[in-house]
Amino acid sequence: MDSEVRRLSLRTGIAVPCLVQGDPSAQPLLLLHAWGESRRSFDRLIPLLEGLQILAPDLRGHGEADKPRGGYSLTDQARDVEAILDALGLESAAILGSSSGGYVAQQVAVAHPGRVSALVLVGSPLNLAGRPAFADEVESLRDPLDEGWVRQSLEWFTFHRQVPGWFVEDRVRDGMRMPAHVWRTALEGLYQAVPPTDAGPIGVPALILWGEDDEFLPRRDEEVLAGRIPGSVLKVYSGTGHLILWECPEQVAADTRAFLAPSRGWSGGS
Repeated sequence: MDSEVRRLSLRTGIAVPCLVQGDPSAQPLLLLHAWGESRRSFDRLIPLLEGLQILAPDLRGHGEADKPRGGYSLTDQARDVEAILDALGLESAAILGSSSGGYVAQQVAVAHPGRVSALVLVGSPLNLAGRPAFADEVESLRDPLDEGWVRQSLEWFTFHRQVPGWFVEDRVRDGMRMPAHVWRTALEGLYQAVPPTDAGPIGVPALILWGEDDEFLPRRDEEVLAGRIPGSVLKVYSGTGHLILWECPEQVAADTRAFLAPSRGWSGGS
């Protein structure tokens, strides 16, 4: 399968790397990672998404993307995503967002509706408004980061299934690549934003994947989110929590492929 990492210069003033893999004539699927992670968080998912053109960028401030002092509001991040599609020459794409990446995906669907053909929201919140319990920790961060703190931050969410050790170590490396100001301002951009579905409608099909033991996102919120997106499908994963992408990549891939299958209306092209 053809695969390359392109360095995209965005009209929003930054440059980001983007993995591009698969048949250019296949349905494009843009993968948006969570806060504190990178495109490499999809390393176990991507090989299972046969038949799709995969586009996986590092978002502003994360991984190997530029790390400016500002531009981390939810609307700014949605503009970056639109600019990524422009840089790739794509009119639209399906978007799969993991955790806060799904929050960004919702904002793109609300603010730039013509650019999104479908959503797959993996452990994605309805509402992040309000200061989270760990905000004080994040606001106290200074460079250079303490690797012990980054490692401990992964324990904010309980593991319900076994996750490979190498994958966890990669997420520690993701965290260490982020300067303290990105940890702080990117989190602020999420919790200070108007929740996307409060700001406007989402008019594209959505698959919402939620772990029944998620201690961060209550089931009622996911049901409300599904109710706000006409024709959406809410699928509950038993025996897993918030870290669905980490714990269940095979199931996420199978459900995503089924949801985006040609029989659901994809006709090829971009």
